[in-house]
Amino acid sequence: MQKTFLIGNLGNDPELRDSNGTPVCNFSMATTERWKDRQGNKQEKTEWHKIVAWGDLAHICAQYLRKGSKVHIEGKNRTRKWTDQQGMERYVTEVHAKEMEMLGHASSDDCPF
Repeated sequence: MQKTFLIGNLGNDPELRDSNGTPVCNFSMATTERWKDRQGNKQEKTEWHKIVAWGDLAHICAQYLRKGSKVHIEGKNRTRKWTDQQGMERYVTEVHAKEMEMLGHASSDDCPF
């Protein structure tokens, strides 16, 4: 079994599109780890993740999330392979979201969550 849990902030507004009749929403998400090193200095490391949501969840993400939104994402890692225009094989790893929870304050009073 594989599960991925992320808590972080959106790096861009979600982009909603159609894939063969199925709604799909893509956005980037930053997760940041903070700690103190042995000398007591504060350290920080940010990782960027590509998130993909499908179906009803895609519509919800596109409607209610914005750049900077703090969210909890649960899903699975998926790696895609394709050949670019120069004939080079390319790979990308994405988190295919199954669940999304908005954290913090909603950006709109009409948000049902």
